[in-house]
Amino acid sequence: MTKLLFSRYAVLLAVFLASVLGLYMFANYGAGWLILFVPAFLLSLLGVYDLLQTRHSIRRNYPVIGNLRFLLESIRPEIRQYFLENDNDNLPFSRAQRSIVYQRAKQQIDKRPFGTIENVYADGYEWVNHSMQPSHIENTDFKVRVGGTQCTQPYDMSVFNISAMSFGALSANAIRALNSGAAKGGFAHDTGEGGISTYHLEHGGDLVWNIGSGYFGCRDAKGHFSEAEFEKRANLPNVKMIELKLSQGAKPGQGGILPGPKVTREIADARGVPVGVDCNSPAAHSAFSTPVELMHFIQRLRHLANGKPVGFKLCIGHPWEWFAIAKAMLKTGITPDFIVVDGAEGGTGAAPVEFSDHMGVPMKEGLRLVHNTLVGIGLRNQIRIGAAGKIISGFDVLRTLALGADWCNSARGFMFAIGCIQAQACHTGRCPTGVATQDPIRQKALVVDDKSERVKNFHHNTLLALAELMEAAGLTHPQQLRAYHVVKRISSNEVKLLSALYPELEEGDLLKEKYRNKIFELAWPLAQAESFAPLYSVASVVGQAYRD
Repeated sequence: MTKLLFSRYAVLLAVFLASVLGLYMFANYGAGWLILFVPAFLLSLLGVYDLLQTRHSIRRNYPVIGNLRFLLESIRPEIRQYFLENDNDNLPFSRAQRSIVYQRAKQQIDKRPFGTIENVYADGYEWVNHSMQPSHIENTDFKVRVGGTQCTQPYDMSVFNISAMSFGALSANAIRALNSGAAKGGFAHDTGEGGISTYHLEHGGDLVWNIGSGYFGCRDAKGHFSEAEFEKRANLPNVKMIELKLSQGAKPGQGGILPGPKVTREIADARGVPVGVDCNSPAAHSAFSTPVELMHFIQRLRHLANGKPVGFKLCIGHPWEWFAIAKAMLKTGITPDFIVVDGAEGGTGAAPVEFSDHMGVPMKEGLRLVHNTLVGIGLRNQIRIGAAGKIISGFDVLRTLALGADWCNSARGFMFAIGCIQAQACHTGRCPTGVATQDPIRQKALVVDDKSERVKNFHHNTLLALAELMEAAGLTHPQQLRAYHVVKRISSNEVKLLSALYPELEEGDLLKEKYRNKIFELAWPLAQAESFAPLYSVASVVGQAYRD
């Protein structure tokens, strides 16, 4: 017992004796011994506090030395990232993924010697089949026109753009750098649902105005949609498209509250809310409650925006709810100009772990479902599709376009481009690089002129990498990409084309009740344009599917 107690309190005893010795030596031999006395005395005080506090049992049992446990735990992510992490550890982005962004943003060499570090025989490995007749692409600034028959101000969208990130989640300097880079590179910057701040407008980059259920920037005093406020901002020259956010991949189906103390004057002005008052973003929209009402609301927004493209963003959930929206398009004759599919692997400043890990459909499956549905109802040629979800490299872009997207959005990729190191402290306000913080001192470290060039470079070099892949495959434009261009390893001795893993419907199939895929056979009959609720019991359909 004595030996055990000694081991537990040995450090406390040692620092206490050192403080006594230091005090004695200081009193007799001069001020130089303060270097021993001061730290030993402070550690002794810490040890006494450890014994008296009641919150941490480790510190009570191991005074002084027990604090090392909490110190090491606080820097665990940094230790893992810099010393223990494998290049391909996916947490959530690997060192290899981050490195390629940093290299391309800084115009450094992004080539790799000595062959791939990927295991090409591992399950899930993907590749592009090359052609014996490579093509040559002169212009790599690939664009796609967004705007259907009901749109009078179409927009030529880059196939690679900045995904939705709000001012408030990101710092003022981060927004400035992203928007300036977008202006220099000729691509779009999604505002996120936090409204259009002065920093979004400062450098003149093209904006996609993202409007969520809080209607920030276009709300009345009660938080409902305001036509007058919307009209003022929708017709700003920088605003090229309007994106209605139904859900986001990182936390679909959940709203949020920005606490009053965080609602500064700048954030309040951007969102149209009072300073210092809790800012509520509900889980559901108040401007519509049925698929048909959603379509009419989109038409209303397009009219108020004088014909600019209007669409919506969603993470796929219950398939019959998405099918209900598709049926509402057919019933009303109103179509969005675009749909952005956000994958469940998407990021956010803060979300419950269970939502991040287990809520919503991943991007590939969600994208393929949306693409196939629009093909099946004969509207794919009228509606463009964007997609977001861990898109970093040229191959990520290629695969996403091959699965049916017309363009890709990246949030965390562009965060890396302006200096993010994946510290995963976005929700604390203590971002070490000044990207995801409102601390004026921390964000001052982010130099806008330098980082905006990196944003432009990352965009340009990613599209250059995409073009090189397409040249090797014998293609000349991203719109030629199809799911059969990408191959995926299923096991050590089996591979399949993505077109086999994600079969495609033919034009008008759903209108002819040719379902081809089980998901359409089961869920399409459940959907109704007048309600998001299923027409009849889902349990009976699932039970039948199980018996089949």
